[in-house]
Amino acid sequence: MPSIEAKLLELVTRLIVRPAFDAPTLSVPRVRRVIDARRWLPPLLPRGTRIEPSRDPGLRGEWVIPADVAPRRTILYLHGGAFIAGSPPAFRPFAAWLATQARARVLTLDYRLAPEHLFPAALEDAVAAVRALYALGTDPKALGIAGDSAGGALALGTLLSLREAGEPLPAAAGLLSPATDMAATGESMRTNAATDAMLSARHSHEIGRLYAGAVALEHPLLSPLYADLTGLPSLLIHASDGEILFDDARRLAERARAAGVAVEFTVYHAMMHDWHQTVPLTPESRLAVKAVASYFARRIG
Repeated sequence: MPSIEAKLLELVTRLIVRPAFDAPTLSVPRVRRVIDARRWLPPLLPRGTRIEPSRDPGLRGEWVIPADVAPRRTILYLHGGAFIAGSPPAFRPFAAWLATQARARVLTLDYRLAPEHLFPAALEDAVAAVRALYALGTDPKALGIAGDSAGGALALGTLLSLREAGEPLPAAAGLLSPATDMAATGESMRTNAATDAMLSARHSHEIGRLYAGAVALEHPLLSPLYADLTGLPSLLIHASDGEILFDDARRLAERARAAGVAVEFTVYHAMMHDWHQTVPLTPESRLAVKAVASYFARRIG
């Protein structure tokens, strides 16, 4: 049973965010406004957290550095926003709590957004960021990659691109409510249409097209559900059984396991899409972020 805090935030999300995704006509500026509105909320960051803009040209974004950091432990974080919205400040609380609890430096990448920049622009930025971290001396064994929603697809696409290039892969990936099928074929798109407080399937293909352009929505670097997942590092996958992207996560876990990938798949009950982003305001978000941090602490560095 969701907590009172979670229910209140779900109500706010249903009233403010979902209408942007469920309007008769999709408006990119409106989606951006509601996603980036989070940057104006009280930050509620852990004590001692430092926020520093990245000064490396290959790492556009911001560093979140906790008061206590394990030597060399680094996480590249790719935020959500349907590939059309989002910014590091809007996702700063999650990055800060993840950094503190994992004792890791976290870089939230400010990747290029659609429709101004079509696929594979965002993917190119993410792959370039991993290469830039390697060039700065980051050991692949001490590097993790995390992504929520669209950022989950981007994280997987980054791993697949590095694998195809024969380059070292980060040691682990954390995928939170990941969008893995831009073709939107999951049954939960229909069965969870009423329970998802944030997302609507109404414009799912249109959003996919805003990023994909003329590329097929089933392209494996765009929709990793259709990729050969062999050789990927350990995956942590979190999803709620009440979100429309639930089947994106469930099917990914099944296919990754079938490809021999180590998978930790946790299903949370009746939570809204990407509830990790409400940290530290709800007990469910605090527990989920703690689980993600524990996973990375075990897997990297």
